[in-house]
Order: sequence, then structure tokens, then C-alpha cells
Amino acid sequence: MNFKIIDSHAHFQVAEYEIVGTKENYVRRYGIEKWQKLQQMNEYQKRRWKQAWQFPDPEPPSEDYRETAKRWVAEMDRRGIERMVFVTGGGNEILSRIVQLHPERMIGYAHHHPFAPDAAAKLAEAVTDLGLKGYKILAPDLPGRIDDEALYPVWEVAERHRIPVLIHFGILGAAGGIANHCNINPMILHDVARAYPDIPFIVPHFGCGHPEDLLQLAWVCPNVYVDTSGSNQWTRWMPYPLTVRDLFKKYYETVGPERILFGTDSEWFPRGFVQRYLDEQLRDCVELGMKENEIKAIFRDNIARLLQME
Repeated sequence: MNFKIIDSHAHFQVAEYEIVGTKENYVRRYGIEKWQKLQQMNEYQKRRWKQAWQFPDPEPPSEDYRETAKRWVAEMDRRGIERMVFVTGGGNEILSRIVQLHPERMIGYAHHHPFAPDAAAKLAEAVTDLGLKGYKILAPDLPGRIDDEALYPVWEVAERHRIPVLIHFGILGAAGGIANHCNINPMILHDVARAYPDIPFIVPHFGCGHPEDLLQLAWVCPNVYVDTSGSNQWTRWMPYPLTVRDLFKKYYETVGPERILFGTDSEWFPRGFVQRYLDEQLRDCVELGMKENEIKAIFRDNIARLLQME
């Protein structure tokens, strides 16, 4: 392909911060012992996932995020990646400092709690003062519904600045995580997306177990986008045969290539940028007969447009 890739969905792992909402909520209710037992019981699933993809064990995150940032830039150079969008990274202030180290290669999203009393003000600050370009939310980790009117001030800030809002729906935390929640299904975004048509809402991982609902949502809401990030192992749990190629075909036919965004969910070293996800998804698009300009849109131009890079 005669273009460089923009990865629209990656995570910057830092040592001084950990997103603990899922664990914190469970431990508060059931205790740390049961949480640890649950993780141990599901360890075989994680081992099998790593074995299937031949992923190495992750290293502990570096204490110096500057060194990690240099490592990511070297990784992008080696893989031919133009830019990476880090949707989380230790909190808004830390991620802002990280992306400012290499602003020509890294983009960051705000990722604070949307139900916090000052959430709207924090989002405005993240965009205007910290230079962050979008907003990431884990919907199944929230204490309330994503369509709660309490979040309207947050949506109004996002609308005013025309920033993309990436919202994870579906199972959260893989095996041992959350599978049942009022926000598990992306269809709960229906009224919000229709009320704020100038906000590009991105639903990652092809809908993560809810492709039918996301397809219907995207059909009626032209401001809903889908990203392709992750191993998408959830396709194995579906009650009918489903592959990533099938998902590309269905979303391409339903919403077109302009609303599909490539991402990897890359996060830790020594795995680094997940080249296998890129290679297999590019192959799927080529073998489905997509034109080169459509493939370029999926793997670069769409996210560049949403982030107002061009």
C-alpha cells in the first residue's frame, strides 16, 4: 500500500497509574480474595489467547514514561506507522505530557470519569489546555447509564469542540471481567447519538459481541463509527460462525468504508505494535475487493479527518 498507517486505538502503559474501576467495584462488593480467585480461575483463558497469537509475556511498565515514548516512536518507525492515537495513558495530565514529547507522532484522548461533578470542565480543559483530541469512556465501568441526562454537559463540550468520543461497549476486561451491565449493549447510545449529531461516536472492537445492534445503530445514526481494534476473540463466542472478514464485509455494506477505523489495541512491550492485526485486516480488505482509496480511508484517512488533522 502506498500510504502510512494511523493506528486509531492504542494504550500508553505507565507505572504510576492504573485504571482500576472494574476491580475496585468488584472488590468493594465481594472482597479481594474472591477477585483474585476469579482471576486465577480464568488464567487458562489468558494463556490460551497469548499462545494462539504467539504473544510474549508483558514487561512491567517503565517508571520513566519518556523512555517508553522513545520506544514507541522507534516502534512506529520500524513498522512504518505514521501516528498512534493513545486513548488512555495514566490520566489526562500525564498523557498530555507524553504526547507533547512527540506531537508529530502521538495523539492522546481524555479518559476521566464522565460522571464526576467536574467532568465537563475537565473535558474542556483537556481539549483547550492539555491538547488532547478526543474522549475515551468504558461504558460497562460506569455507575450509571450512558444516556443519563447527567452526562449532557459532557456531550455539549464534545459537540462544541467536534471531538470524537470513543465508547467501549460489550464485555470489559476479557475473561474475569464484566459481561452484564446496563451499558453492555451499544444500542443504549441511540438517543445520545441522535441528540448530538455533530459528535463522532466511535464504538470499538466491531461492537464486541453486539454486531447486530451496532449495525442497526450505525444505520440510523450517521455519526456512529466502528473501530476494528483488538484480537476480536469475541467472535468465537457467537452462536453462529463469524470472522473478522465477515465483520468487515457487513460494516462495509451497511455504513461504507468512510465510517470504519483501523486500530490495534496495542499497549505493552515487548509485543509493541501488533503487526499481526494489521496484516490480517489488510488482507481481509484486499480479498473482499475493496478499492485502494477505500482501504486508505479505513487505515488512515478516516481517523485523520475526525481528528481534524487535514
